[in-house]
This record gives sequence, C-alpha cells and structure tokens, in this order.
Amino acid sequence: MNLLEEVGESSSPARSFGSFGQNDIRNDVYHRLMESGNEEVVSNPEFFREQLEIHFNRLPSSYGLDINMDRVEDVLLHQKILSKARDPGSRPVFHVRFLENFWTKGEEIEDHEVSSISSTVKPPDTADSGGMMPFHDRNRNFVSDFEPCCKLGDLNLDVRKYSHDMERGTTVEDFTQRQEVPNVPIHEVIFSTIDKPKLLSQLSALLSDIGLNIREAHVFSTTDGYSLDVFVVDGWPAEDTEGLSEAVRKAIDKNERNWSGSSPSKSAVEKALTLDTKPGEWEIDARLVKVGERIASGSSADLYRGVYSGQDVAVKILKSEHLDNTLEAEFAQEVAILREIQHQNVVRFIGACTRSPNFWIVTEYMPGGSLYDYLHRKHKTLKLPQLLKYAIDVCKGVEYLHQNNIIHRDLKTANLLMDNLNVVKVADFGVARFQSGEGIMTAETGTYRWMAPEVINHQPYDQKADVYSFAIVLWELATAKIPYESLTPLQAALGVRTGIRPELPADVHPKLSDIMVRCWDAVPITRPSFSQIRVELEQLLHEIEDNSAETR
Repeated sequence: MNLLEEVGESSSPARSFGSFGQNDIRNDVYHRLMESGNEEVVSNPEFFREQLEIHFNRLPSSYGLDINMDRVEDVLLHQKILSKARDPGSRPVFHVRFLENFWTKGEEIEDHEVSSISSTVKPPDTADSGGMMPFHDRNRNFVSDFEPCCKLGDLNLDVRKYSHDMERGTTVEDFTQRQEVPNVPIHEVIFSTIDKPKLLSQLSALLSDIGLNIREAHVFSTTDGYSLDVFVVDGWPAEDTEGLSEAVRKAIDKNERNWSGSSPSKSAVEKALTLDTKPGEWEIDARLVKVGERIASGSSADLYRGVYSGQDVAVKILKSEHLDNTLEAEFAQEVAILREIQHQNVVRFIGACTRSPNFWIVTEYMPGGSLYDYLHRKHKTLKLPQLLKYAIDVCKGVEYLHQNNIIHRDLKTANLLMDNLNVVKVADFGVARFQSGEGIMTAETGTYRWMAPEVINHQPYDQKADVYSFAIVLWELATAKIPYESLTPLQAALGVRTGIRPELPADVHPKLSDIMVRCWDAVPITRPSFSQIRVELEQLLHEIEDNSAETR
C-alpha cells in the first residue's frame, strides 16, 4: 500500500508501420519472420502485420528495444502468452524453456535455445494450450513497490558469486565491473496474468522458493492491464526443464489463494478490527470527511488532503478496483497497528472508514511533505546538524515502534514526513507487522533499494531489517542521492544479495560513516539497535553544536 516509488513504464504511442519505414523495430520483426518462412506470417501477411502492430502498441517502447533480433520468434511466443492470459481460467500463464548462455563483458547475452518446453506436465484439459499451462487468477502489487525494469542482462548479474565480499560490502562500481560469470545452466520463465499490485514481488518470491537464482528480469505492463514478465534464472539442471515446469506449477498451486483475485470477504476487515476495540471508538463516517486534492498515488491506494472535524487531515483511500482479500488484510493490519501507537515521531492516527466499499485511513496532515521529495524533487542538501536532527527524529520513531514489538518493514525517505516545524515522523504502515512470538519473519516486503539482504533472500528476519533500511536512509540524507541510482530496483536487490552497498562519500563525517557501515552489515545480529544509534547520533550532534559554539 505504498504511495511513492511506484514508477511504471509508460506505454508507447500508437505508431503505424509506414511512418517509421524499414528502421522501425516492428518492420524488422515482420520482415525477418517473412524471410524465415514462418507459416503464421506467410499464410496471411496482412492480418499478421495488423496483429503485430496491436501487440507492439499494447507494450511500452522499451519492449521493442529488448527484442533479440536473432530470435524474433520470441515475439510470436509473447503474443500467444498474452492472448492465453485473457482467459480468466488460464491465469497465470507461464512458459519454461532451457537456454544456453555465453556471457562476455560489454556485450548482450548470446543465447541459444536448446529446447523449448513449456509446462509439459499438462492436465487433460490443456492439450490445446500450445504448451502454456493455465492456472487460476492472482494479483499484483509490488512491494512498494517496484518500478518495472528491463535490460538487467547488461550487468551480467550473478547473485551467488562474490559472497566473500559481503562482510565489508562491495560498491556499485565494483558490481558493474564484474567480468567472469560461471557457465551454468540457464532457463527462461515467462509469466503473464492480470497486472495488479505485488505481482513482481510474488513472482520473484515464487522463483526463489523453488531454489532459482534470478539473473535477469524483463518486466512489461500492457496498456490494457496485463503483465509480461520474463525471468532468466539458474539453479536448475539443464536436462530437467520438464521438472522445472512441474515445480513452477506446484508452486502456483500451493499459493493459489494469493493468485486467485477472488472477491473480498465483506466481513474480513470488520473481523480483524473488532479485537480489543469498542465499536465506534475510531470508526469514522466517510460522509463527515471532506476530501480535497490528491497529493500522492500508488498502485493500490491514493492519498488525499482533506478536512475532518475542522482539522487538516491526510486521507488514504484504497482503490476499489484492486480490492481483494490480501489488500483488505493489509488494510486491517495497518489500522490495527495505527490504533496502538502514539508518539511525537510517528504520524498521528485519527480514525478509519472500514465499511465496504469505503476503506479509508485518516491521519494528521504533514505539510512539509516527505524527505524523499525534499531531497530529490526540491533538490535540497542538508547541513550536518539538520541531517542529524532528522536522523534522530527517525530513530526515536522507530525505536518506539520496536519497543512495542512493531516492525515497519518499509523504512525509506518516502515514508518519512515532516510537519510545519520540520519534525520528522514515521508514516505508512501498510506493510508493518507486529513481531511474531518467535521474533522472526520470512515474507519479502518493502522497497528494494532500501531492503535488507535477509529480506530479499526470504530468510528469517526481525527488527534489524529496519536498522539496515535506516542505514540507506542515513546515506541518502548525507548524499541527497537516490540509492543505487544507476541500477534498476531489481538490479539493486540482486546486488545487495552479493554484498554491494552505496559508496561512502569522502566528505561525510567519519562517525556517521561508521554508523552506516555497522547498520548495513550483512549479519543482522551485529547491527546496532535504534536505541544505540539514537544515543550515538545525539552525542555527535552535541559535539558538532559545541564545536560550532566555540568557533563563534
């Protein structure tokens, strides 16, 4: 339910074949297929050209740049997969095949298809599926969500190599200069379904759970609401592509509820929110809220400025078209957490509308906006005293949450808001959770640029995941740069798994650099607590202020 950092691919404008001549990628694809004697093309060339035009116009312009012209038949495969995904009973459609890859520095992947096996273990009613296994519908929303990306192969990623670098950390520059990649069996897995929140997160988790290592991800959204997600993976024997298809099928079946996209239970939110709460204590009548301008938008919710009981408020409204059981459960969890917390460095909860179809969360309005906007859209740089004050505010807020057994799980500058006195408060508890009795969690959630390696790896994690995210926030405050800005979010995540960290700038105070390094340590238990971090930052601030006073 994150409202920021959701940058999507823009769809390409409608273009005709004639307007771009022989240089247009569509013409190149068309002519190569004609020259190859492809039966689908030569049997009805005009119809095929029309369908090819429709196909390209559904997808963003980056799709055309991503096509391997030595294998233009992939376009036909993508057309069939997207067509199959229109059938609700067939979603999600997936296709698996083995590729033999040769990686060289500074070049694109040269891949040779050895065999093409797509969900070969078929139930009796899929004999005409063209090799694509249909499954039940499921939803999407990426974790805060992830911006679509492509061309990950440009970096020749191998997330299991260079693990010896993890203790001290490897810079982005080191990461992008890796030259040697083991020659291991490579498979391609393509998915298509309704494009909804958290789809990319679910797919990456599914592949990881099977034991696959994602080398590349080519992610596209169509203009009519479907996904085309192509993963290049290793971790499965070359001779067992059929087994991989079966493993993907079983993984989808196992998590069928998460993919179903079924209608929400009307009482799901009410049941979750009635515990330990008097009826009407925090319930707000939507008719009493005056909703004004929209100030932010996400894949599953919009944020508006409003007025309630004479005070300025922020109103988070779930998008009705995306409502499902998962989203309602997240909404209920967010309200349940907000009800329990009250701190000067946490955005104040006012109330919620929990009666279908209105699912609203009303909080205090923060006129200063987010630290993300302050740094990257207003292009502000912070002097050390102000940086430390902001960082201490964040520490106090998260320290309070941890003392109340709450993990935020999506700590980043976009979720750190300022009031009219420039006091920073922690906001957006859409993926926050009460820590379990065992003290660990395994679900991948958050935003990749700020996400701890143990979360990316789907390993057990606890409150120390927030400490890692805070280290990235601290680096962001110090540099006024977006973390791993030269990488896509998924590239950044794959790199973090191998030990890369942002490069420490030379002009940052050494004590601040030391805190960052300890907070983003690959081993969670060695990271300091927020209580420790707060004390160190307060001591540094006092030191800076005392030195400044002596200088004056």
